[in-house]
Amino acid sequence: MAKPSQLSVLLVSLVILFRGCLAANQQQWQQPNDCQINNLEALEPNNRVECEAGVVETWDPGHEQFQCAGVAVVRHTIRQNGLLLPQFSNSPQLVYILQGEGLTGTLFPGCPATFQSPQQGGFGESAGRSQQDSHQKIRRFRQGDIFALPAGVAHWCYNEGSTPVVAVVLLDVANNDNQLDRNPRKFHLAGNPHQEFQQQRQQEHFGGHQQCNNVFCGFDTRILAEAFNVEERLVRRLRSEKDYRGAIVTVRGQLQVARPPRTQSQREYEEDSSEYERSRGRYGGDNGVEETMCTTKLRENIGDPSKADIYTQGAGHITTLNSFNLPVLRWIQLSAERNLLHRNAMMVPHWNLNAHSIMYAISGSCHVQVVDSYGRSVYDGEVRRGQIMVVPQNFAVVKRARGSEFEWISFKTNDNAMISPLSGRTSVMRGMPEEILANAFQISREDARRIKYNNQQTTVIRSSQSQMRDEASVASA
Repeated sequence: MAKPSQLSVLLVSLVILFRGCLAANQQQWQQPNDCQINNLEALEPNNRVECEAGVVETWDPGHEQFQCAGVAVVRHTIRQNGLLLPQFSNSPQLVYILQGEGLTGTLFPGCPATFQSPQQGGFGESAGRSQQDSHQKIRRFRQGDIFALPAGVAHWCYNEGSTPVVAVVLLDVANNDNQLDRNPRKFHLAGNPHQEFQQQRQQEHFGGHQQCNNVFCGFDTRILAEAFNVEERLVRRLRSEKDYRGAIVTVRGQLQVARPPRTQSQREYEEDSSEYERSRGRYGGDNGVEETMCTTKLRENIGDPSKADIYTQGAGHITTLNSFNLPVLRWIQLSAERNLLHRNAMMVPHWNLNAHSIMYAISGSCHVQVVDSYGRSVYDGEVRRGQIMVVPQNFAVVKRARGSEFEWISFKTNDNAMISPLSGRTSVMRGMPEEILANAFQISREDARRIKYNNQQTTVIRSSQSQMRDEASVASA
């Protein structure tokens, strides 16, 4: 039988072990959601990789803002006839086209090759040796388009226009579909590109640069030759060991792929959204049957002002993209919002109820103020074109355009992200009784009424100077 002293030592040891395990678990649980941020910053890319036909720029994913939101950001610039080589990621992605037009392919496993090229060669013996090429659907894109890419789905992108294609890409590394870690990873199916993110490039440098950096490099050539039923000589070309072109390469001549004629594609492009909405109305909404993975709609254009959900004349507009108008977003749990403010216009103070907001400035500049849960100002400054700022969930934020129009896109970490304004017709202040406001702020009922009703606009408002000028011009007329 154990002595009392021995039992005491055993119990103390167990308590210490239990508390240590509990502390480790709490630390592991809290670390992914560590948003103890004292100051926010407007960030620019800190890593740049030059390729044969373009540039890949990334923001530091280890920065506390990106760690808080659980995201990483990449910007691709693809020059004319440039091809972004096939790749996939461990995280769902949203791709917004800032500029340019082209073609893209999204490769879902098991989906049929529905695009076919005409038979090469004529009749007879020569035709017998030729084989018709077929592949999965190719989609066109243009400025203002946004694409949803589920985790692990391979894709490629080609610039067929005369101007560079510029795309900003959000990777949601904290998404449940990412079963690895919070490090953004790109898995390349071709070429020998450097890793895009600085952390991975440092690891690559530390371990010595490999001559091969795509998924075929680690396989034995004999195994691959047997899998593809080709010679080892051809398999070795898949390894791209001496390919130094990077992730974006030049296509010699024009890309020759099966696709509808351009005019037909444009008509299909315009009819795509309306036909989808008609089918949803005809069948009573999304029931999971009429849309399969192979025919899932992945693209929507939010750059067209006529699609705005909120519009204030002379002030600006907001276009929202969520799982209601692009159902695939329900799968990847992301959404987006494109905004435009005219000169000196304001997006009223508000907070994001259920999502982090990752703001990318498309053009112009604005004055931004952000306040945390302690009432402290964590940012009071300018955000300019090409910069990114993360506004954590529930942090209050206000934006006012500066000397010219300000455009930006906000990526949201929820498929149905919502905001709560602090002022205006749809605000939380408008929803409170006057008596509550009077007692809460120790003001008169008249002042409470002014706070509730003086701003009759919603979300996007014009500056008081602009309104006074308009009123003066009307009076003089």
